[in-house]
Amino acid sequence: MDAVTTEHPTDATPTPPPAPRWRRYVAIGDSFTEGLWDRETPGSDACRGWADRLAEHLDARTPGGVEYANLAVRGRLLGPILTDQLPAALDLQPDLVSIVGGGNDILRPGVDVDRLAARLENAVARVRETGADVLLATGVDADGSALLRLTRPRVATFNAHVWSIARRHRAHVLDQWGMRFIKDWRFWDVDRLHLTSEGHRRVAEAALEALGLEPTDVAWDVPLDALTPEAWSVRARENAVWMRQHALPWVQRRLTGRSSGDGRTPKRPTAGPLGPNPR
Repeated sequence: MDAVTTEHPTDATPTPPPAPRWRRYVAIGDSFTEGLWDRETPGSDACRGWADRLAEHLDARTPGGVEYANLAVRGRLLGPILTDQLPAALDLQPDLVSIVGGGNDILRPGVDVDRLAARLENAVARVRETGADVLLATGVDADGSALLRLTRPRVATFNAHVWSIARRHRAHVLDQWGMRFIKDWRFWDVDRLHLTSEGHRRVAEAALEALGLEPTDVAWDVPLDALTPEAWSVRARENAVWMRQHALPWVQRRLTGRSSGDGRTPKRPTAGPLGPNPR
């Protein structure tokens, strides 16, 4: 009996990945989603950020492009995000909504994390009732921060709620807690609260994976080479500068009831084709 042979054509091309199914993406949240500090130009207050970058990825992969709005405003607590931004987002009739908030609440010692999660779940259910998909995010593991480490138990509890909410409502989760690169302070701005442009770029890649899409950079979570440890005196000076320029002003705003977002409006209040921020 003649042997059966199977031919493997050498000119076969890989099957392209499926295009995203979303045509209108709306992002709501706080400074993280507004994009601090992924500056559009050096020294500029106008920011790009992971959500803008995610929209650009979706637009590039979608025939006819996607429409995008970003209603996030720095300093916002979860309550205002859900009472002010969410209704405006739903009015735009999106088929994908990212809801990322709660970090500013968790920084406050008296926060009720369970109540915070319940409000988030109600919001997710409200979006899912419209047929739109939802992208959530866990909080970052701040184990490497001497000050923010104090919030670690609250962040971990909130994250557990996020995963449960996602399971119950079939939402997607951007898992910041599990990111390796994000533990490196080189990806954080000098205020130690917001990411650099490279940090936002990598988070956008993670968001693609969270949505079930192929990242454009498969090595997005690969850490940088380790640095030589700084001398204690150098680190002490850096900590003193950070305390004076960033930590104390933040505490003063909390004590006086002010926010970095006071008087600010969303940078992309209407859904439209990708392009420069309309504001």
